[in-house]
Amino acid sequence: MRRTVSLTAVAALATATLALAAPDGQAAQVTDSPSHGVTVAHACAAPTKKGEMACNALQVTAGTPASAHAESALAAAAPSGYGPASLQAAYNLPSASGGSGQTVAIVDAYDDPNAESDLAVYRAQYGLPACTTANGCFTKVDQNGGTSYPRGDSGWAEEISLDVDMVSAACPNCKIMLVEAGSASMTNLGTAVNTAVRLGAKYVSNSYGGSESSSDSTYDSSYFDHPGVAITVSSGDNGYGVEYPAASKYVTAVGGTSLKTASTSRGWTDTVWSGAGSGCSAHDAKPGWQKDTGCADRTVADVSAVADPNTGVAVYDTFRAASGWMVFGGTSASSPLIAATYALGGAPSAGSYPASFPYAHPSALYDVTSGSNGSCGGSYLCTGATGYDGPSGLGVPNGTAAFTG
Repeated sequence: MRRTVSLTAVAALATATLALAAPDGQAAQVTDSPSHGVTVAHACAAPTKKGEMACNALQVTAGTPASAHAESALAAAAPSGYGPASLQAAYNLPSASGGSGQTVAIVDAYDDPNAESDLAVYRAQYGLPACTTANGCFTKVDQNGGTSYPRGDSGWAEEISLDVDMVSAACPNCKIMLVEAGSASMTNLGTAVNTAVRLGAKYVSNSYGGSESSSDSTYDSSYFDHPGVAITVSSGDNGYGVEYPAASKYVTAVGGTSLKTASTSRGWTDTVWSGAGSGCSAHDAKPGWQKDTGCADRTVADVSAVADPNTGVAVYDTFRAASGWMVFGGTSASSPLIAATYALGGAPSAGSYPASFPYAHPSALYDVTSGSNGSCGGSYLCTGATGYDGPSGLGVPNGTAAFTG
């Protein structure tokens, strides 16, 4: 799904942007986007050992995303990439009236010292209400709930900015809790998930993944079995294939789409993004609410939202050498968008598993019926289809009805 870019025309820009996208001390890989029009770099390094995770953020490093043209039609001075108004309109979100009093937790690795100040710039740009520590809207804690923050990392800082900006875009009235794990190990990230739930978050977004393993069932019970809490996880950015923790039966696995304007009553259209992760898990059992017949175990994904860098979102980040306004894609964008959509729908009922909610209300989603993310013999596991399919799940939000229960 990926190949190294060697075009001379891109080389100078790629060199200048590598430092922005790479984890500290490591070179980021510059790749062709799995869609047309842009070149991207992975914000975080690929995992090098079992139990290590990578974030699923893709920074646009060259080219002009299609979403930039859509935003410029709304406001000449708007940053490139979709902003809150476009995302709210595309997914029919009641963002002006919903989410008050709800807390969405973002779980990421390492520290972004500029998270709050960068968030302030993003929200001011789009006229969203301030979300600060002082007014009680923004909270940042370490993986144990304290203030002993881990070391900074520029790649994960970009991920953090993407996550908090997407929660802000979909749910401007939500509170945001940033929980920073000490490293990118599943153990530390899982501890951060538990801390987020212990501190009261009913919605927890996780924009990272790694290889499946025989340890996944232990991780499931240790970190993700939280009835009454909506836990979302990115499905991955490498096309057809399954990542963990998206494969956990306790989470909502979030796939990715290409989102474009359209001359339809909706005004928008989603197709399967070729980079979205999907498939049949090798280790996790199928949850009772999932009824597809082509996979005996857990199928990824459940739902989806925009993730294609060529139809990417605007993000503001300034940690270390970061340049301010940038455009990002990856299922790291879709996971926090879906977590915020759950928050707009209201607190899940006690004892429920919110991953099941969309399966009870499939007609309350926009179905994604075209596109593919790889080769799987033409089956629904890698191909957009009417009803359920792997890359987009049951579809993308059409309001919040599919995310309540």
